Amino acid sequence: MGQNNDYNKLTEEEKHIIINKGTEAPFTGKYEKHKADGVYSCKQCGQELYRSATKFDSHCGWPSFDDEIEGAINRIPDADGRRTEIVCSNCQGHLGHVFIGENYTQKNTRHCVNSVSIDFTPLVLDIKPIDKLQTAYFASGCFWGTQFHFHRQNGVKSTEVGYMGGHIENPTYDAVCSGTTGHAEAIKVVFNPKEVSYRDLVILFFETHDPSQVDRQGPDVGSQYRSAIFYTSEKQKETIEELIGILETKGIKVATELEKETVFYSAEKYHQDYYQKKGGTPYCHIYQKKF
Repeated sequence: MGQNNDYNKLTEEEKHIIINKGTEAPFTGKYEKHKADGVYSCKQCGQELYRSATKFDSHCGWPSFDDEIEGAINRIPDADGRRTEIVCSNCQGHLGHVFIGENYTQKNTRHCVNSVSIDFTPLVLDIKPIDKLQTAYFASGCFWGTQFHFHRQNGVKSTEVGYMGGHIENPTYDAVCSGTTGHAEAIKVVFNPKEVSYRDLVILFFETHDPSQVDRQGPDVGSQYRSAIFYTSEKQKETIEELIGILETKGIKVATELEKETVFYSAEKYHQDYYQKKGGTPYCHIYQKKF
């Protein structure tokens, strides 16, 4: 039997099995232990034959399926007079044999197929890529009030209060309040840049505190309450500098310190989401439009 020129070109091994009805050695085929989701098709003509959901491990040495795609397989008596051969219904390429009554699965059927006779197409899921989140760090006085405003901003995925910019490791609230550690009460903001830009977050920072005050914010006095932004990239720094320039043209003398990102130490649990848990609004972080 020759090969139709309209079909895929076969190797000599493939011709031996698909056209001349040979059999590959057991436990050698590429699809014998294959478990991915997808569809198995005829190597010669490309017609879909089996879905991965019907494949099972029969331990016989060849790929086994307990059902075919409707209309894809023809069953014909084998030349040995004992078995039933299975062929592709489109091109009549030899696949293997089918056996009934072995009780491997509820369908009580086993299509014993040569790996050489088939191809596999994996199932491609329509999964949207996960948006890459970014991080920003701000200090604008008491971190309770800073977190209050950023927590409410659309596009912000999480906020956490802590300590940043100091010179000792693992500072406590009491140590920071002493003014001897060099840390500022800060907030870590994780955001989706497709929903809110870094520029918008910096604007929110400037519009929810007084950036002209030095080492204080309202009644809270000390270097730990200084106005500062800890930038994570030169691009962030450029954005901050641009907005500071705009404020200064409006007559606002900006005291905000620009510091490169350092280690952020999370504050004690009772400080987290303070206003969300206690209720009320900040007394020294009042929104005021500046841009």
